[in-house]
Amino acid sequence: MDSVYKGTLKQWHEDKGFGFIQPESGNRDIFIHISALKKMSRNPIIGDVIFYQIHTQNDGKNRAVNAKIEGITEVKQRAKRKSATTHKSKLLPFVLLIFAGLFVFNNLTKKNKLSETKIVSLTPTPKQQVNFRCDGRQHCSQMNSRAEAEFFTRNCPNTKMDGDHDGVPCESDSRF
Repeated sequence: MDSVYKGTLKQWHEDKGFGFIQPESGNRDIFIHISALKKMSRNPIIGDVIFYQIHTQNDGKNRAVNAKIEGITEVKQRAKRKSATTHKSKLLPFVLLIFAGLFVFNNLTKKNKLSETKIVSLTPTPKQQVNFRCDGRQHCSQMNSRAEAEFFTRNCPNTKMDGDHDGVPCESDSRF
């Protein structure tokens, strides 16, 4: 396990995110970058006591790693909270898009169903005069109106105008 050292923050450049620790042993100052303090709940202030480990870089210089500020609490879930927020913000547009698509689909489906629904009155209005009589006609092509086809379907035997037996004659006849 690497040794833990103690020192005092001697310099800190907030705008650049780095500074220098004066080691308790009196050795040369140690470079520290803000990333070494990523678990701290606040940025360092000159005079803070810092506990750290030393990492020797390829160029032979030492730098502080795994650093902690004495008396300052660590934030263990900081990255996870940020990550969860980021995922939520990325997911929101997709969820909204799905709901918008469902809304449009639902409305189009309702409009299509309404346009396909044929409202048929099987009883004549008071102004209509029913002057039809059963005369042996059986097919839609022999009828002159929907009212006539409805009369024949209800009152005359052997008609062949309601193929699906739903009470609405000549549904596929474009004349009516």
